[in-house]
Amino acid sequence: MPQTLSEKILSAKVGKAVKAGDIVIADVDLVFVVDSSGPLSFREMADMGLERVAHPERTVLFMDHNVPSPRAELSQEQDFLRQMAAKHELRLYDVGDGICHQLVLEELGVPGGVTIGADSHTCTAGALCNFGTGMGASDVAVVMGTGKTWLRVPESIEVRLQGRLPVGVFAKDIALELERIVTAGGGTYMALEFTGPTVAMLSVSERATLANMAVEMGGKIGFFPSDEQARRWLAEHGREEAWRPIETEEGASYARVVAIDCATLEPMVACPHTPDNVKSVSMLKGTPIHEVYIGTCTNARLDDLAVAAGILKGRHVHPGTRLIVIPSSRKVLQDGMRLGYIQDLVAAGASLGPPSCGTCFGMHMGVPADGENVMSTQNRNFKARMGNANAFVYLGSPAVAAMAALTREISDPRDVLADPRLAGQG
Repeated sequence: MPQTLSEKILSAKVGKAVKAGDIVIADVDLVFVVDSSGPLSFREMADMGLERVAHPERTVLFMDHNVPSPRAELSQEQDFLRQMAAKHELRLYDVGDGICHQLVLEELGVPGGVTIGADSHTCTAGALCNFGTGMGASDVAVVMGTGKTWLRVPESIEVRLQGRLPVGVFAKDIALELERIVTAGGGTYMALEFTGPTVAMLSVSERATLANMAVEMGGKIGFFPSDEQARRWLAEHGREEAWRPIETEEGASYARVVAIDCATLEPMVACPHTPDNVKSVSMLKGTPIHEVYIGTCTNARLDDLAVAAGILKGRHVHPGTRLIVIPSSRKVLQDGMRLGYIQDLVAAGASLGPPSCGTCFGMHMGVPADGENVMSTQNRNFKARMGNANAFVYLGSPAVAAMAALTREISDPRDVLADPRLAGQG
């Protein structure tokens, strides 16, 4: 019987055929915690009487949310995590290494694996056909202590993509259009499985933008097949041996089908205060923007920096607008410097932060003032998300963000993007 990607991967994990709705107990290939919630997971482990990490080689710690630490009490918690890493002999990615989800894509995630992370955007791993999903501190503690987790096999929404993206339109615009259609709760505990001819045109970086935002629709995961694009990404990161083909199966049962013609899309923006409050750029042109943030696990990869640098090179940020750029990993930062993207952005007036979640989390490095409008490439624009309940956050692609920095208002990147080689990135 044809299976969805969720059914296929979880069937392989438990050694028998499973279908949507079944409850399974599965071995976990990778479990990780981050500095914002990791200390609680270790304390929960102790409260449960779980004294040892079951599989130290599969357990990873990330310092990415509050880094560099802005407050003494957060520094103490980070020091506690370093102690736990030493005690249990765990791999630790420390300050400046990058965002957990990006590092999973670069170094840790494998097609067909199961990843549990103490962060809701663990679903980003679906870009590599990895069943990655976020859980709370207690559930993650159980995974660390036992190496296993329980799951209900999710129902799936087929997201059928067709058509080539026009110049100035990017994967983020597909994600926002999908958010508009499905709505913030329309995919609760479901897998969004991306199919159709456009999928083969999307790089793993672009797929990561779409998989990342599955949770904004309530989704458990956003899934792409493990195809030539996945093989290429793994090869580029020195991990080609981890690749194996996992394809979607014609005839699999989906709870819903959403079809998007990418060729007809235009740049999209999510307006305050929900990610599904989506409108086209043309409807919002002229909206003033005071701060621009290009970063986060959604859109701070190398191709995202390339798009922004392509718009800003030789130009300068509007004097009334602040531009903050924070790459998603140390590798992205180094590659961006090697290719000149970082230099172009800094020359244009950007402030550069260390690889991390940055201001998305709302703790430091760019908290807006009362009444200010922010254009960000992140995934969430809830009230107070960036640290101030009296500010307003808009979400857009790196191209829309770069244009806002240039013009101090929401503007259409198609006004300056004439190079067709930039189409389809980000």
